[in-house]
Amino acid sequence: MNQNLSKSFQIEPIGYIKSPYKEKFAVPRQPGLAPNAISTIEFYPPFNDELAFIGLEGFSHLHVLFIFDKVEYQSFRPKVRPPRLGGNQSVGVFATRSPFRPNRIGLSIVKLNRIIKQKGKVSLEVIGADLVDGTPIVDVKPYIPFVDSVKDAVGGFAKEPPKMLLVEYKDDTKAQLLKLGENEFLAIEQSLRQDPRPAYKEKEQDTKIYQARLYEMVISFVVKENTLQVIKVEHA
Repeated sequence: MNQNLSKSFQIEPIGYIKSPYKEKFAVPRQPGLAPNAISTIEFYPPFNDELAFIGLEGFSHLHVLFIFDKVEYQSFRPKVRPPRLGGNQSVGVFATRSPFRPNRIGLSIVKLNRIIKQKGKVSLEVIGADLVDGTPIVDVKPYIPFVDSVKDAVGGFAKEPPKMLLVEYKDDTKAQLLKLGENEFLAIEQSLRQDPRPAYKEKEQDTKIYQARLYEMVISFVVKENTLQVIKVEHA
């Protein structure tokens, strides 16, 4: 065996993300699908040194590498069932963005909204992240359009954006969510429109009441046909 192939490497998180998504359920399945969702990447010392971020202000977007730390992964799975295929058809893991990966490494492109500098330390405010609150961050790199955007790229079985649901609000649930702020309300609605339910469900006959924890709220909803109805809102 090639000696290089037998080596292992230890990856140290450089920080973590603060996001609206308090659990895996209802996290967008791809970045950018909830463009009003604002998150903050916090860095551990010494990685939060201002010197490490000189020049970053010239970039609009970032590659964020992270660990799927909420996934229980014990052995290699060569095939997985992606939600885009309804959760019932399996394909090779390397043909998907499934969190069930050999090293549980995730990659997302986010918009850099603001570089926050306080007392010589830096954090990054980003838009459109698809990460659970507290997810470990292992690296941040600038998105470079002339190499990272491929004009004639082919998307395999994920050629088009996912279909969105209509969202309706029962009683005063909309008013309760609007108290969080208009931007937060929009981020919640954008996340719910993507249908957070498990892809493998028999959705035509699904009468279950689901709960999503977004920001500090627990949002209960049901889905009928192409409409998601928010039926109850509570503080977490």
